[in-house]
Amino acid sequence: MKRKSNNMSRFLKSLILILLLTCAGSIQAQTGKTVQGMLRDSLSRIVAGASVLLVSDQDSLGTSSSQAGIYTFNNVKGNQFKIRIASLGFEAFEREFTFPVGEQKMIIPSFELKGIPNMLEEVIVSGVLTVQVKGDTVEYGTKDLKLREGSVAEDALKKLQGVEVDKDGNVTAQGEAITRVRINGKDFFGGDVKTATQNLPANIIEKIQVVDDYGDMANLTGNKSGESTKVLNIQIDPQYNNGVATTLRVGAGTEERYQATGMVMGFRDKTQVSFLGNLNNMNANLFDFNSMGGGARGRQGGGGRGGSGMFGGSEGITNTGSVGLNIRHDFSDKLKLYGSYSFGRDDNNTLSNSFTEYIGQSLTEESDQDNNSIRANHRFEGNLEWNISDNDYVKFTPQIGFNKNTTDNLANSTFYDESVLDNIQNQTSISDVNSPRYNFSGLYNRKLNDKGRNLFFNFNYDNAVTDNEYNQILERLVYDPSNQDVPVNEIFEQTLRESQNKSWNAGTSISYTEPFSERAKLEVTYDYNINDYDNYNRQRAQDENGDPLSSTLLNYSYDYDYAFTTHRVGASYMYDNDKIKYSLGASVQPSQLKGDAFSATESAVIDRANFNIIPIARFEYKFSKQSNLTLNYSGRSSEPGVSQILPFEVSTNRTNITIGNPELDPEFRHSMNLRFRSGDFQKGKTFFAILRTELTQDKIVSMNRRYTVDGDGLYQEVGYQNESSPVYSIGSFYHWGRSLKEKTYNIMYGGGVNFNRNISYLTQSATADDFAKGVTNNTTINQMLFFRYNPSENLEINPGLRYAYNITSSSLPDFASPNTRKITPSLIGSVNITPTTIFGADVSKEFNKGYRTDANPFIINTYIEQRFMKGQRGTLRLQGFDLLNQQTNIDRSVGDILTDSRTNRLARYFMLTFTFKLQKFSGMAPDSGNSFPGGMRRPRM
Repeated sequence: MKRKSNNMSRFLKSLILILLLTCAGSIQAQTGKTVQGMLRDSLSRIVAGASVLLVSDQDSLGTSSSQAGIYTFNNVKGNQFKIRIASLGFEAFEREFTFPVGEQKMIIPSFELKGIPNMLEEVIVSGVLTVQVKGDTVEYGTKDLKLREGSVAEDALKKLQGVEVDKDGNVTAQGEAITRVRINGKDFFGGDVKTATQNLPANIIEKIQVVDDYGDMANLTGNKSGESTKVLNIQIDPQYNNGVATTLRVGAGTEERYQATGMVMGFRDKTQVSFLGNLNNMNANLFDFNSMGGGARGRQGGGGRGGSGMFGGSEGITNTGSVGLNIRHDFSDKLKLYGSYSFGRDDNNTLSNSFTEYIGQSLTEESDQDNNSIRANHRFEGNLEWNISDNDYVKFTPQIGFNKNTTDNLANSTFYDESVLDNIQNQTSISDVNSPRYNFSGLYNRKLNDKGRNLFFNFNYDNAVTDNEYNQILERLVYDPSNQDVPVNEIFEQTLRESQNKSWNAGTSISYTEPFSERAKLEVTYDYNINDYDNYNRQRAQDENGDPLSSTLLNYSYDYDYAFTTHRVGASYMYDNDKIKYSLGASVQPSQLKGDAFSATESAVIDRANFNIIPIARFEYKFSKQSNLTLNYSGRSSEPGVSQILPFEVSTNRTNITIGNPELDPEFRHSMNLRFRSGDFQKGKTFFAILRTELTQDKIVSMNRRYTVDGDGLYQEVGYQNESSPVYSIGSFYHWGRSLKEKTYNIMYGGGVNFNRNISYLTQSATADDFAKGVTNNTTINQMLFFRYNPSENLEINPGLRYAYNITSSSLPDFASPNTRKITPSLIGSVNITPTTIFGADVSKEFNKGYRTDANPFIINTYIEQRFMKGQRGTLRLQGFDLLNQQTNIDRSVGDILTDSRTNRLARYFMLTFTFKLQKFSGMAPDSGNSFPGGMRRPRM
């Protein structure tokens, strides 16, 4: 504890120094003049949310009109200036003005904005959230959300129709996970979702866009193909483009809980700088290091790449420390540079118990695990964008990452065969993994004329190395079915393994677009990609005395080097008449999987060639300005993983053996998505729905051999083959929402059904070649109903109900696992007891049925906070978490086996925190209007 306290003290002193320097450099005396005006339409109705710019030789200021249609500019320096106005549904407006001699304030007469024909249906009445459907983008205005002072972007997201934020801060929109976040169209901290949503002040946000992103090529050319990802783009209100926001929070609690967090966000003209720091033992990770940014061209394939053991979820208890810096600078309208550096270190301890049913056999396993991992991660990403001319654009993205992961795991397992004890084993393992990685990607786009002729080129190179040192000790007691009192054998094995997985990926794409007419064009594409793997695996075994064991299963030295190469050539015809958009075409893709694997005594050659014809199909139909239907098909191949293709027997202990198959073909996956978006946003209605289907050809499936050996107990061997039968999944999602009485009442109903068909093979013989085919079908049904009462910023009540039903069936015999059901009612709310005193609570209860692990946690979290100091800059909060001490996580996974697990989470504690915040932007007094939020993510209420 003393070392942690010293670290915390040094961390806080550094933060305070940075904050003081930043604030001292940014707070300036306010001088200059004031300009104010009002916006109306041709029927004298107020126009709210319009973008208003004031431009002069000495000024470049931006703001938005308020709900009363009023806009205000402070600290105006120039005497002559122009007012420019842009608003959806109205023609652009510009007029020049001159300050009266000797005056310091100028009231401009109301502007009358002229509506654009056929666009007026997109103008939203006051009091209803401004939402627009623009093809693959859903855009939400945020200025009329009823948010408390101090809210962050995550709080705004929770009030958007079709968007959900779970208790771990993960964001889903229209049924799909948000994978990246951008601010003003550029990645923020490498696109890290929670870093942006849990730290960005809500009051500086102008609008939030949910985008189906098809990559840089689609963004530049408009030609969309392949699979999309959900991306969040947060637009900052122009009036906040000059200023600084800072936050400092410290807290201490029972159970030795602590936190110290700080943030500085500075905006000055064309430069943005953000600094974040975090130190706590409350599972509040600041960054997600699971992936690096995609760059100009994301890494393709990657089935054979070794894992690097990066950050996990929120299970267990984690001590974490992290720091990050994000910088963006626009040298001009043509040249922009932005990037980030992040570092994180966490120490996680997770306790879990599980019950496993081996589908198709009368085998079951009960297991308890104690896992401790220490991870350190570095991540750097830079981006350079250069508009060389009106027709030429280039982008370069270098990335560097490093991960070090040390894991210590203790697992105690008991195996039963037909409910009779087979063996008890204790397995202790220690691993040390180091994973450096670097990437460089770029693109070039050339507009060949103004009619749509275009040339696009990109490239990518990615290099990663994973070094792993692994030490495992297995102790097993084997029992006789007829005599359960005394074990018939004791097994002790220690294995020490060194492995290295080197992988590099390189690829390039070329696209040429030729217009046929104003509405039709032809695109021709070529894509080349190679994934290369160079790996080795060395292992030796010894007994409890350190003497070598002679088993060839446990002593081996293998090298394997192989590459997966694809060429794809395609052509598609695209048509767009505003109402209907479609793309039709096809591509051909030859691929080759080639390499070799060898040891001192044996070798194998890997050489497989395949040829695929891939349809290109995309269709979009606009029912209205606010309603559309989109159908998209994509297809891609992926190579086998390292363990699947290595043709030798590999084992960390003699009873668990993996045998790869060098004859495996790559998988090919067909995906089709049907999306529907619709809404009457003037009445506050929204409806989103999606249907997803996926079918995999040549699916790589497992060949499981499980049998009992006298004196050794249960043996498990797994091999692999390509499956000729279809393996597929079907998923659906829908969301219906309605806002009433200026969003005082909000109703949200949604859910979905997902079906997965999995195939595996099984035999209970040590020598038989015949395997029984097992088809496991898993169906999950999810429903949710939520209501929000939010008459003002001072009161919010959110009752809700979630329902989940899981159905599993198998064609194999001896499968008796029941279906599961989970019902979770919840109530979340907050109220201002006084203007500066707030009380809040988050209550939920789980009713679980059918799980092998029995728990129905009742979770109560609550807080009371007092705000004080000038501008409510100071906040003192007392929080209580999991008051009944029942926090746990229950889950079921279904594959070749079925496992019900129960994992510990952060349980009951109380914490007192103090938060100091300061916000200063050009034209605003410090903390005027809205206060800055608490900075780092508060522990979830």
